[in-house]
Formats: sequence, C-alpha cells, structure tokens
Amino acid sequence: MSAPVIHFGTDGWRGVIGDDFTFGNVRRVAQATADYWKTVEQASRLFGRERWTGGTPGQQRAIVGFDNRFQSETYARLVAEVFSGNGITTYLPPVAVPTPAIAHAIRDKQLCGGVMITASHNPPRFNGYKIKAHYAGSADAGISASVEQQLDCSPVRYDDKLIRRYDPRPAYLDAISRFVNLKRIRKARLRIVTDSMHGTGGTLLADLLNATPIRANRDVLFGGIAPEPIGRNLGVLCTAVKQNRADIGLASDGDADRLGVVDERGRYVSVQIVHALLLLHLIRNRRAQPGFVVRAINSTMLIDRICRAHGLPLIEVPIGFRWACQKMRQEDVIMAGEESGSFGFRGHVPERDGLLAALYLLELLAMTGKSVTELASALQTEFGRSAYGRLDLPVRFIKRDPPVDLLGVPVVRVNELDGVKYIASDDSWLMFRASGTEPITRIYCEAASAKRVRELLEWGRAMTSSKSECRNPKQWRQIRMRK
Repeated sequence: MSAPVIHFGTDGWRGVIGDDFTFGNVRRVAQATADYWKTVEQASRLFGRERWTGGTPGQQRAIVGFDNRFQSETYARLVAEVFSGNGITTYLPPVAVPTPAIAHAIRDKQLCGGVMITASHNPPRFNGYKIKAHYAGSADAGISASVEQQLDCSPVRYDDKLIRRYDPRPAYLDAISRFVNLKRIRKARLRIVTDSMHGTGGTLLADLLNATPIRANRDVLFGGIAPEPIGRNLGVLCTAVKQNRADIGLASDGDADRLGVVDERGRYVSVQIVHALLLLHLIRNRRAQPGFVVRAINSTMLIDRICRAHGLPLIEVPIGFRWACQKMRQEDVIMAGEESGSFGFRGHVPERDGLLAALYLLELLAMTGKSVTELASALQTEFGRSAYGRLDLPVRFIKRDPPVDLLGVPVVRVNELDGVKYIASDDSWLMFRASGTEPITRIYCEAASAKRVRELLEWGRAMTSSKSECRNPKQWRQIRMRK
C-alpha cells in the first residue's frame, strides 16, 4: 500500500487530525524537511559559499513550535525527534508559542529554519505543519516543492539526543516592544481587552499592557468555533469591551499571527480599515522613510489611495503571506498586509505578526488621543468610504465569462492574479477564490456602503449556482424584485 500523497498549500501542509494529519505522516514530512536542509547545506559547502545563515556547516540548528490544538505538543515532539535523529540540534519550547516568535528565534539564533505545528485559523479538527525558512519567514513555493520531492526518499530517523528546551517568547516580546513607544502607550492608560481565542497569544499582550484578557486559556475546541478573528467569531470580545468600557478590543488567531479589532462601542472593525489605519500611522505619525507598500489582491483600495497621496510605490501580490514575505526580502517594504488581518512591518522578520500589529494600533491611539471610531471616520472622509464583506461557501466556483457590470456599475478591469476579481468603475469589487487552506470557496467584496456589499455578496453567492439566470446582473435583479 502506497503512502498517502502530501501537498503543501498556501502556507504549509494542513489536514484533518487522525485522518491525513497523523503521527506517521508528520514524521514523513519532518524527515523530508531534514533531508531538504541537509541537501541545501551540502550544496552550500560544495560551492564554497554560505547560502543561508544556518550556523556552522555540519552543526545545523532548528526550532519547532506548536499551538494549542489537540496533540500539537505531541506532533511537535515527533518533529523534533526526527530532526535530532538527522543530526540537527533542535529547540523545543515547553509551552505553545506564537508563530512570529518562532520566526524571530530563527533570525535571533541564526537557525537553518523551523517548523510550527499549527493550522492557524482553521476549524478545530485541522492541524498543520508550517515550514519557516532560514530567512525567518514562510517557506516559498520552491522550498515547499523541494520538501515534497524529498518525501519518502530516505527512511525516517529519530532520537532525542539533540533536543534542547528553549522558550522564544521573552526575546520575541522584547523585540516587538522596541518597535513602538511602549512608555507612551502605558502613559495613555488605555482600557484594553485582549482576546486570544484560546490560542497561543494567551496573556502575552495583557501582561505587557496591564490589559484585561479573555479566552486566554487552552481549549482544543476553541469554544466550538474556528479561531479566526473576524466579526462573526468575536461576539464575546464585543461584549467584553462594552462591559469593561474599554477603548479597544484586540483579538489574535490560533497562532497569534493575525489581528482582529473591536472599537470602543463594542463593534467589530473591518480589517480593511485596520490595514489602512496602520499604514497611515507608519507614514504620518512615525514618519516612515520612503519605501514600497505591499498588499494582497483581496486587500482594500484604501491602500492604493493612500499610496498615491504619499507618492509610494505599491506592489500587489497573490493571497498567502509567503508572497508578501518574498517582496519584503527583495525590496525595502514599509508594510505588507492581507485581508486576513495579516500584517508585516519593516525591520521585523518578513512574517505576519498579530501582536506587533496590535502594538502599533495602540501606539496610534496613544499618539493621537482619538478613538478608533474617530480615526476610522477621519480616514474615510479623506480617502473614501469602505465597507467590506466575505462569504465562505462549501462549493467549488467555476469561472464564467466576466459580467458587464457589478449590479449597475460597469466592470472596468478583471484581475486574475489569484482567483478572479471583478473591479467596477467606482472601485467596488467582487472576488472569487478557492481557499488554499480549507475545502471552501471564498467570495470577497468591497464597496462604498454596507448595503451594496451585501447585495454584491448575495449576487456572488448566486453566481456559484448552476442556474444560468444568476450569471447576468440585470436578469438577477429582475428575479430578485419579483421575489
């Protein structure tokens, strides 16, 4: 019987626990990863040059982290044993840690790479294997393909002789604290509620800022929801902000590399607005030196307008932070961002970091003395209104001929960089894409009003149907009126 086929998606390999994500398969992938690192090291020595900052040849070191999911610590231990069995000194944290802390440790200790056992924001039944490369960011497509090619090329070897206990969180927290004026944030005496959604963020931010933590304990079922910091999952945080009369609520996902925000009124704030606020803060309040701005294809048009207003070059990339990471390594990037609440910053590791993004947002509040509502209102007064929505559907979208208009507004451009995105003359857009981490199709939409977003998303849902009447916007509107 042949071994199951394993493929890496947008960010690593993910599978259902006990189905395809098994002890045996994790060991196979770990051995392939070790073989890849050994191959790169041998090539480095053969050509007489260091191709990565992975320490002294023949003395490779790596780190393996894990999140709060079911058996994550066991999977991590298995990976560490395989690395040790292949002669790689491996650091293994005693507790669950944020993914960006693993990335920081790779750079800080000059490791050949690392692995994070996590399925990030996926539902509880999933787990995953993220490879972090020697450059302290997500493994690019070439590395992922190379690891896939190494699968089952050599027998799995494992022992525990080279496993070392190491907690990367203190050094990581010290590093991200240096990016902001922590003294000013504390002096502002902001009332803050942090929500780790039972993930690896735990009480890290709460302890740093004397904030009120919620959902900071481990729960392998994440309270029955996916640990993704989006509106429908943050009702508990909205309530906590109201009850505590807080100035802001800050949520992180399962492995703390994404950010979700609730304003002082207990209302979820669109991640697209948060994205724009963070960029504007870096440009105007922190007076960032000129550089590139990177955004994913499904990010807000507000970023485009801010870049035009400040004469900054903008780079658009596919979804998946590995693409943003690539640009952060190639160019001088002020900030990179995605619709998922993933943000990376100049001077830090080329990786998304939900906790650093939260600190920058708090610094914005402290420096301006304004509320989240006031800041969001001023942003949209200057750069235009932005309402946003997303649908996750358990269907496979089949691309059809592009529509002539988006419910009355002419389509002026079709962007197929990743999925398909229909852009109208008023900058509203509707996008369809099959997820690279879950068996679903996502529909994204941005427009000037929440009503138009709802209408476009409903039409987008209908477009996934096989009914021909749903393909034409005019026919669909007439059908809806009859109903």
